[in-house]
Amino acid sequence: MATAVYPGSFDPVTLGHLDIIERSAKMMDHVIIGVLKNYSKTPLFSAQERVNMLKSITAHLDNVEVQSFGGLLVDFVHMNHADLIIRGLRAVSDFEYELQVAQANRVIATDIDTIFLTTNIKYSYLSSSIVKEVAAFGGNINEFLPPSVADQVRKKLSEQKG
Repeated sequence: MATAVYPGSFDPVTLGHLDIIERSAKMMDHVIIGVLKNYSKTPLFSAQERVNMLKSITAHLDNVEVQSFGGLLVDFVHMNHADLIIRGLRAVSDFEYELQVAQANRVIATDIDTIFLTTNIKYSYLSSSIVKEVAAFGGNINEFLPPSVADQVRKKLSEQKG
């Protein structure tokens, strides 16, 4: 039974992330989405808000669960008795960075492999940072996010503006 972890900040979760999640769910027996609590960044959404968003948009996937985590990814993978890490790639620049991380993880935990999935071409430009910037200037983010997530981004930015 293959269990994989798909880690990320997901701040916010985009249609590109959802594409990787849905494709992973077809390939794996069980997929755990690991929402990173990154203490070096100031996210738009709390870890719990991101977990809730992901649970909502993946409710149709019976073999997917969502958890938050801090610390080393390989420790989270071991804690969940997973076999693999899944990472999405948009461009060559993503590959260079992700390869370094995968190799470091492999040195730390020789029993864990990383699988790279290339994103759907229609999402190859998409990142959470781009979405937040477009949203902050009042741009249309409907093509980038699931509808419920787009609503939450607009609400959160509206609250921050006061």
